[in-house]
Order: sequence, then structure tokens, then C-alpha cells
Amino acid sequence: MLEDFRLIVDLVSILAAAAVGGIIAGLAKQPPLLGYIVGGAIVGPTGLGLIKELVPVETLAQFGAAFLLFALGVEFSFAELKKVQKISLGGGGLQILLTILVTTVISVSVGWVATPQQGVFLGAILSLSSTAVVLKSLMESNETATPHGQVMLGILVVQDLALGFMLAVLPALDRPPAEIGMAVLYAAVKIGLFAIGATITGIWVVPRLLRLLASTESQELFLLGVVTLCLGIALITEHLGLSIEMGAFVAGLMISEAEYADQTLAYVEPIRDVFAALFFAAIGMLIDPRFLWENLDLILGLVSIVFIGKFAIITPLVRLFGYPLQTALIAGLGLAQIGEFSFVLASEGRNLGLVSRRVYLLLLGTTAVTLVVTPFILRLIPSLFNWIESVPSLDRWFQPGDPPLEVSEHVPLEPPIVICGYGRTGQNLATLLAEQNVPVVVVDQSESAIQRLRESGTPYIYGNAVSIPVLTRAGLDRARAMVIALPDAMSTRLCLKHALEISPELDIVVRANQYQDIELLYQLGGSEVVQPEFEASLEMASHLLVKIGLPTVQIQRQVKAIRNSHYMELRPEGTIGESSQNIQAATLGMNRRWYRLSLTSPLLGNSIASANIRTLTGATIVAIQREDGTQINYPNGGTTFNLGDSCLVIGSVEEQTMFDLLTKGEISIPVLPLSVLETFPEAIVEREVS
Repeated sequence: MLEDFRLIVDLVSILAAAAVGGIIAGLAKQPPLLGYIVGGAIVGPTGLGLIKELVPVETLAQFGAAFLLFALGVEFSFAELKKVQKISLGGGGLQILLTILVTTVISVSVGWVATPQQGVFLGAILSLSSTAVVLKSLMESNETATPHGQVMLGILVVQDLALGFMLAVLPALDRPPAEIGMAVLYAAVKIGLFAIGATITGIWVVPRLLRLLASTESQELFLLGVVTLCLGIALITEHLGLSIEMGAFVAGLMISEAEYADQTLAYVEPIRDVFAALFFAAIGMLIDPRFLWENLDLILGLVSIVFIGKFAIITPLVRLFGYPLQTALIAGLGLAQIGEFSFVLASEGRNLGLVSRRVYLLLLGTTAVTLVVTPFILRLIPSLFNWIESVPSLDRWFQPGDPPLEVSEHVPLEPPIVICGYGRTGQNLATLLAEQNVPVVVVDQSESAIQRLRESGTPYIYGNAVSIPVLTRAGLDRARAMVIALPDAMSTRLCLKHALEISPELDIVVRANQYQDIELLYQLGGSEVVQPEFEASLEMASHLLVKIGLPTVQIQRQVKAIRNSHYMELRPEGTIGESSQNIQAATLGMNRRWYRLSLTSPLLGNSIASANIRTLTGATIVAIQREDGTQINYPNGGTTFNLGDSCLVIGSVEEQTMFDLLTKGEISIPVLPLSVLETFPEAIVEREVS
């Protein structure tokens, strides 16, 4: 078969295998990248043998890693990198050094390697985590903007940059210390010069180039120019002995500060996804299933050592830099694998004679297994914390009790409006309220956000908005209202719940990042839940309806009705199963439990409002399943309890205990005034799903 035609057949085979594997993984509710890796292993040289030449496919797969990191650079930006600069530079650097040091000491002591240089090489391989797998998993779960997501990406960026040092120093490892020092110095000079050149290019060249491309008004030319820029810088870094992936990431950072960053990302994403699938499939092709099976015990032992060791190094480091224990644990679990760039180091080390073929294959097998296992671990983390919350002896360690790191000098004396989260929404709100001379206090845990608040003179609390001491210091007990505009759903829910524990009657406006969270946030006590995409649709529709001549009063009435219905008309229509799955997904990271009401339960015949459940127990009912199988998702206050009902309740261990006592009649239900009961008339339609 002609070589050119062979490459086409190989590409078609690998993309088809990746597509089939991704589809099967999706049907099995697993991450698609797992299907890509398995698909590559099946058609690779050690599987069915449909693909025999790996070099051309691996070369194309590098484009996948390059485009993945290019898109990361465009999305991440220097501004985002500054938010976690301390943990990324300090924590990431310490993590690499500690991993190399610990690995060298252990491997030399137990005889895994013959020389300290080989131990350093092994430590360098183990110190790298998988940017591609972690980034893909965070994107699929929409967690790239969360605190743990930012921490992990910041550390991964430093690891990727360190690859250039490692590749430069690697050939000198078996030489005298003086030559190793010169190699390190040479690598530092190269990276420093490249950084200076990249900064100059990013400031003076890239914005002008993008404006020139955009002025052609041709999507094809814009895409061609951006791809050329990305791969051109990637080739420069490869020529400097750093890595193609590092150059692509830096190219993305350059574009991230330009005005056409969003347009660039929209054009590149389809290409990125195709080549990323090829990249993960190429990783799968490196796996030798027979070698894995023959050395399964040894490889599983190595995988366990890697996960435990890296977790034990990363978790304390993240905690040391002032992040909550939960964030530290998630980062430790999420980064406790060996990265795809370790393949590059391992291959180079084998060529230099630093490792034997057997050790090389063991490294490949261990790395591949950790990459496959990582998406499962990241998806199991919410369930892990759900279990931890149900164990009182463990739960007390995870209570968000971190004090404020800093409090501004000019906290208003009069009742303020507390804004949690100083992203774009928080900044706009603070500006608008300040123009009306309304006192505000902003709560945020990003150093860059706090610096902007210092410069603007806006009162702030530097700390985790989920922490009860931080919220207390913000003055919730005397606040006029509160706004929650945090980047991730978990922090939003916990912040809302803890705020109402401090001030049960507080008027709280919450931003729902996803429409699936709207009802849960209302159920947890939010006074108003705003969904940005739905609000944009309403504003655009209002403008258009005014233009075509509809009365303004009629438009406002319709918009108000949609908001009062919690955007029900705008939500995608879902099946019963999807509705139930949304509840399961929304409450996944929360302590939840089903309770079946007994024949003698005092709740029978009472409504949720008349039972005064939230005030008496602090728990929240998010679903009621009737005896005939019908289910009421997010029941309102007028929903009554019937014989045979089962209630899905979320709350802390103490709140669950109090609810259990209430269902058994060990806590009496007070008689509420008629005015309260009339707030929830029977005319309210229950959202029953049969």
C-alpha cells in the first residue's frame, strides 16, 4: 500500500475508533475521552493491529495537544493566571521539586534505580500531571472557573512550562554537576528570552495581526491566520528545545489579551476537539494490553503509589497557600496522575539510556492507567464529599470556618448590600450601586479581585464566601440584601445556605449558572434567582417586540410572568427521567437522604409551610415521591404530605437528624397564623411528574 494512502487509512481508522469509543462511553455515562483512549488501544499495534505505524499518527496527535493548550491559553489569559499566581508559581514549583526529591530518595533507597540521576529522571516523569485529561474533565463538568479548577489549571501551566527545563537538562543528567548547572542556566536563559519575545509580540504584533485578519471579513482567512500563528510559535518553541505544546499555550495567552479572543476561540474549538480526540486515541495506541495483563499486579501497585504520593504532596501544598481543605483535596485528587508529556520525557530518557525497555514499558503502562482512572476520580469527588458530610467525626474538618484573610478599612457603618463574587457581574453591580450611593461590601477570595477593590476604594472582605466567619464579618446580620454571583454551583449553594443560617429573613438574589439549578436555589431560600442566558433572551425579545409595535405594558406583563414562573417557558422540555436526573445531579455534592413517612408521622396532612420545616430543622425538601409512584420535584410551600410519601431531603448531619425527629413527632409542629398559611393556597399548582 502506498505510504500516503496508508496514512489516510490510518487516520480514518483512528478517528472512527475514537468516534465509536466516544459514543459508547457517552451511552455508558462515562467521559468521552475514556472512549477515545480505549478505541486507540483496540486499533493500535498491540490491539487489532489495524494501525502499525505510530510515528505519523503521533505527529498529528501533537496537533491535538497543541490546539487543546492553545484554546486553554485563549480562555485562561494572563488576567486569569494572576488570580492563582501564588499557588501556580509557588505551589506548582514546590510540587515539582518535592516530587523529584521524594522520588529520588525512595527509588535509590529501595533499589528501583541504580543512580541518583536516574531517580531525578523518574521524579521528573512523576511530577507532571495531565493538562489534557484534567482540562477536558473540567470543561465537561463546567468547572474551569471554580476555585479548585483554577488552582489545578494554574499548577498544570507551571508543570507544562517546566517541561522545557526538563528536556534541556535531561541529556546532562549523567554528567558532572557543573554541566548540569550549565544546562539549567542555559534553559533558564532560553525560556527568559522567549518570554520577553512573547511579551513584545503579544503587545505589539498579535493585536495588529488579528485586526488585519478581521478586516478581511473572511472566516477562512481569520482561521488560517490564527492557526498559522499558533503553530508558528509552537515550532519556534520546539526549535528552542522547549515543546510544541508550550508554544501553543503561549500563543493562546497572547491572543487572550486581544479584542478578538472570543472570535478566535469560537473558530478554533471545532479543530481542537477533532485533534484532541486523535491525541487521546494516540495515547491509547501506546498501551500494550498484553504487557499490562502480564504485569497487572506491579502496575496497579505503581498506580497506587503514584496516586497516594502525589496526593500527599499536592494537598498540603494547596492548603499551605490558604485554600480551604475541600479545594486542596479536590486539587490533590485531580492532579494525582502522570501526564501525557511524561511520554515525551520517558521516550527521551530511553533514547539516552536512562531507563531500560522494561522500565519504559512499566512507565507507559502506569501513566496510561492513571490517565484512564482520573476522569472517574474527578466524577466521584462529589459523592466522596457527600459521604464525608454524613460522618460527624469527618464533617467537622470540612466546615467552612476559615476566617477572613483581610478586611478593608472602610466597611460601611450603615446596613450594606453584600456582593459575593467580584467577577463581571459583581463588578457591574458594585459600580451601579455606588453611583446611587448605596453602601456595598464585596466578598471574594481572588487576590487580583481584591487588588481591584483596593484600587477602587470599594469595601471588601478577602476570604471564602462559603465560610460562615467570612459572611458574619461581612455584616449579614444587618445587611439590607445580598447578591451571590459566584462562578461555580457548589459554592453558590453553600453560600446561600450559610447566609440564611446567619440571617434567615435576608433578601438574597442568586445567579444560577445553569438552568438546572434554578429550582434548587429557590428551594434553598433564594428570594430571586437570575439566569443570565434567559435574561438576555428576555431583553432581546423585549427590544424586538417594542420595535414591531406591541404595547410596552403588555411586553412587561409577559416578561414578569416568565420571571415569576422561574423561566419555565424558556427551559428545554425534558422527560420525567431527565427531571429526576437533574435533581440527582444538582444535589450530588450535598448531603441528601430519602425519608419515608410512617403511619404515625405528624407531618401527614400538613403542608411544607404549615410544618415550618426549614425553621425547625434547617433542612430542605427537594422532592416528594407519592405512594403511586408520581414524583413532585421541588415542591412549593403549599404541597401537603400524604400517607406513603417519601421525601428527598438535603442538609447537614444535624439538620437531617432534626428532620428525622420531626417526622417521628419528637419535635412538635407549632400552629402558624392563618396569614402565613394563606400565603400558600391550594390553588398553587404542584409540579407533579407521573
